[in-house]
Amino acid sequence: MTTLTPTGNVRPGDAMPDIPTAPTPAGLPDADTLARLANAFFSTLPGNVASQESPSAVGGLPSAWPAAVPVVSTVTNPAPAGSPLAGPGGAGTGVPGASLPAGRVPGGNLLPSAPTHVLTLGNRAPALAPHAAAQTGVPDNVATIAPALEPRTGGAALGVPPVQAHAPSPAVATREAGAAASSSSASSSAGPAPYYFIGAPEHGWQRPAQDIVVPSAGVVPQSFGLPHEDDLRSLLSIHRFAPGVEPHRHAPDSVPYFLDSERAARDPRGAGPAVPAAHPPFDVNAIRRDFPILQERVNGKQLVWFDNAATTQKPRAVIDRLAYFYAHENSNIHRAAHALAGRATDAYENARAIAQRFIGAASADEIVFVRGTTEAINLIAKTWGACNVGEGDEIVVSHLEHHANIVPWQQLAAQTGAKLRVIPVDDSGQVLLDEYRKLLSSRTKIVSVTQVSNALGTVVPVQEIVELAHRAGAKALVDGAQSVSHMRVDVQAIDADFFVFSGHKIFGPTGIGVVYGKRAILEDMPPWQGGGNMIADVTFERTVFQPPPNRFEAGTGNIADAVGLGAALEYVERIGIENIGRYEHDLLEYATSRLAPVPGVRLVGTARHKASVLSFVLKGYETEEVGRALNEEGIAVRSGHHCAQPILRRFGLEATVRPSLAFYNTCDEVDAMVSVIRHLSARSA
Repeated sequence: MTTLTPTGNVRPGDAMPDIPTAPTPAGLPDADTLARLANAFFSTLPGNVASQESPSAVGGLPSAWPAAVPVVSTVTNPAPAGSPLAGPGGAGTGVPGASLPAGRVPGGNLLPSAPTHVLTLGNRAPALAPHAAAQTGVPDNVATIAPALEPRTGGAALGVPPVQAHAPSPAVATREAGAAASSSSASSSAGPAPYYFIGAPEHGWQRPAQDIVVPSAGVVPQSFGLPHEDDLRSLLSIHRFAPGVEPHRHAPDSVPYFLDSERAARDPRGAGPAVPAAHPPFDVNAIRRDFPILQERVNGKQLVWFDNAATTQKPRAVIDRLAYFYAHENSNIHRAAHALAGRATDAYENARAIAQRFIGAASADEIVFVRGTTEAINLIAKTWGACNVGEGDEIVVSHLEHHANIVPWQQLAAQTGAKLRVIPVDDSGQVLLDEYRKLLSSRTKIVSVTQVSNALGTVVPVQEIVELAHRAGAKALVDGAQSVSHMRVDVQAIDADFFVFSGHKIFGPTGIGVVYGKRAILEDMPPWQGGGNMIADVTFERTVFQPPPNRFEAGTGNIADAVGLGAALEYVERIGIENIGRYEHDLLEYATSRLAPVPGVRLVGTARHKASVLSFVLKGYETEEVGRALNEEGIAVRSGHHCAQPILRRFGLEATVRPSLAFYNTCDEVDAMVSVIRHLSARSA
């Protein structure tokens, strides 16, 4: 390839033609001086070994730039456009269009990849002088040129500090201050850092923080046309935390989560005439602010979470409690003398006490932590059941049960020769107590029923069921997975022998649940699993087990999520389970009144007493089609058999669409769901 020059075509290897030199503009140094200036400049970039030497007299430039550089005025380029003195060739040859052969001239590859023409340095000399210092203390012209250099010099040119072996903590740095002063020369010999983003806690190289000084006098919100802090507070409808109160607790005299006034209405929308309220009105918007996930967007729409019967969302109080545990308390529990073990043990056992208080148990020793309701029922069936149910005995469940309250009893019956009996339901989905009485006999060993149906929302009269079971000499288990988040539970008032529930159904973490058992019954039950934490003494000949509840908590338990469950139960206590129940009841009635009239909708489960579950089918659509259409609008519902196939088949169905409500849902969200259902209904008409 040939290069076109002012003298014609020149092939590689040919002698370079003579080029007439232009006179040097007045007042500027000649080409030799400019070359020396350029060499001095590139040899004195910050980070270069030469920069540590004393100032050089070459070209009158120092070999290292000072920390503070005075501002220098620039001189315009006197060379006319098109002049060889302003050519684009680059530094090195002095011939326009001819550049240095990369890698062949010593030091040539350290120059800029698009170097500056030597003959134009005279015109550009004023620009080589620094004008100001950058944030790093590097002159601005160096910071501009350095990125064009080869990587091996670019980092040093930008003044990147060297990488230290480690960044000591402030306390360590203070202790080592004296030693560091005596070894400063050794520190200064460290090589330049190849990367700018390591070696500092902030994962980046930054200047020390500068305090912003704000005048203390004369600056008030009113100066900018803003309301005073007191004015803002007076506009708030809720005062959640008073100053000085612990972050997860309310002040004793505060009224959390509820409007301070009595601007209540009969329906949860707040529509209709205002009436005096016997209890504080419920502020759903304040509740919603506690649940970060409710701000999530799905398909461009704000999330509507109507899948609460499957799992509930978690408030910030629970999320923060889990984070605090892992940041400050994480340890195994019970057997250690160190501080973190004590903190973790206290937090874990405090959660047990909270659970005891929440369901009204007589003692914290009656609370056993498990993974959830399914594991809880399996534990009881495989311990108490294996010891007390035999051939010819009977186990009674209802037609409403979740598979978790069917399968373990079927397995026990198959192993022991017992029989499983089922309490029937009417067409509304309510259990038939008269038929239940007929099932009871001296052969009945245990009655296990749900308190609220997960598929239909039916509230079961468990207190009567437990009383009748005891009259027959049987034990009673109540599955509270769907009830604890909607209504007050008092296990002593119910007189249940066992009560079980899951943390994730009541705004707590997944993987944690509770077995309540009367103390005398638990003491007679053998352990379910063997291993650490459930033993008092082990030899090769025998093992002595711990008393309840530790007897049933083999191995390392789910410590953090037990603590998180405690935080969730305290959160519900602060709001008040009765307040939650009232709001959800009104919301369910509103949703039922809006959904039932939609053409093609069939509600499944219409018992008089229900809790926050709407099951339905829509004519002309599979349940999954309805679920997908709702999801397109950001609305999450469950579609399927809900792990309760027997009760759905009782109504001739294999699946339903199941919106399930919680106290953070709103009538506007119900309206959005019904709008989608109406649209689907109109399309199929």
